[in-house]
Formats: sequence, structure tokens, C-alpha cells
Amino acid sequence: MIPRPAPLLALLAASSLALGGCAVAPAGSGSAPAATGANPGQARPLPPPGLGTLRQDDITISLRQDALQIKVTPLLERVIRATAPDTYRRLHGLAEAHGDPNPGDERAYFLVSFFTEDPGTAYMPEDLNLVSRGLRLRPDRIAPVTPDWGQYRLEQRRTEMAVYAFQGSVDLESELVVLYQGLESTEWTVIRPRVESELVRVRARARPGQASSSYLESLR
Repeated sequence: MIPRPAPLLALLAASSLALGGCAVAPAGSGSAPAATGANPGQARPLPPPGLGTLRQDDITISLRQDALQIKVTPLLERVIRATAPDTYRRLHGLAEAHGDPNPGDERAYFLVSFFTEDPGTAYMPEDLNLVSRGLRLRPDRIAPVTPDWGQYRLEQRRTEMAVYAFQGSVDLESELVVLYQGLESTEWTVIRPRVESELVRVRARARPGQASSSYLESLR
């Protein structure tokens, strides 16, 4: 057999190495483009705070039972960063003041308020539940914001508020149902696209390389 020239052997070796480095991902591996992160379940980077325009009512789920009005506002950063600077500062402050400072805390926090036009209207704080990913979640902890929270009756035109903590898998990127006794609200299906659209605009407003931590530091 006639020996191959050395340059040809080197070329074949280089081609073999190049092909070896381009392994095909196994079926079902869930590989995603580099621009969207390592996998679909990975959290997307948060945009900088203080650049949104939404009001608190724009991200709030509402329910009504006769004279009783209930409002539920997510306090998760991915939601409140779509709000206007003053609203963000207030909601972020409530989450810090009434949440768990433990960095490993995996609970989801919501601001819940009860209001009535009629004096003496009763309310039951523990009856406010969530349904996320098909699971019914009850509050793990309720931290009062207003001083008369624990009286279970509302004075006329006075709002009682508390920060609710829910332990478990609260997925705000899918359907979320709020339950109170015989009431339920699926309003989040309307609110979520509004929040996501505003977050896109916030990213567009941000200066290239702008760090989200700079605004957070200014709040302290």
C-alpha cells in the first residue's frame, strides 16, 4: 500500500477533531438558543427597576363579595419592576419590611387588602387562597400592615392590609386563580401580558450595561 502524504493525514485528523466537537444534543434534552438561557425553566434576567410606568391597580387582582372589596397585588420583583418608580419603591419596601430577609426564602409574597363601603363588614383573612399549577395554596404566614387587621370587621371606608406569604410553587408566568370563599378570579390572565409587555419596554429604556442593583441600593 502506498503511504499517504503527511499533509493529507494531518487534514483528516483535524476534520475528525472538528466533527467530534459538534456532538448532537440527545432528543428531549430541551436545549435552547444561547440568547434565552441554558434551559426553558431558567429565570430570565430582571430588567432594571425604576423604569416602568404601570400603576399598582394595573398589576392587582380584584374580587368583590357584596360590600366587601378585595385586592391582591403580587410583590415579586419580576412583576413590580414593571411599575412606576414611586409604586415600585412602595411595593418593594413592603416586601422587604414584611417578608423574610432570609436569602433562601422561597415563599411568594402578595399584598392583600380588604375594603368596604358599609360599616361592620366581616372578613376572613385565612380564606384568601391561590391556585397555581393546579395546586391550591393557603397562606403560610400573614403579616399585618395596618394596626386593626386582626379584628375581622371593617370600619366604613377603611382599608385593612397585610402581606401574605405562600409556600410552594407560585408560577406567575402561567395561570393564577385567586379564591375567597365562593369567589374566584382569573384576572391574572389579563394582567400577565400587560406586565410582560411593559417589561419589554423597560429593557428597551435601560441604558446598555445599566446595572439593576444601582437603583436597589438607592432605596436603602
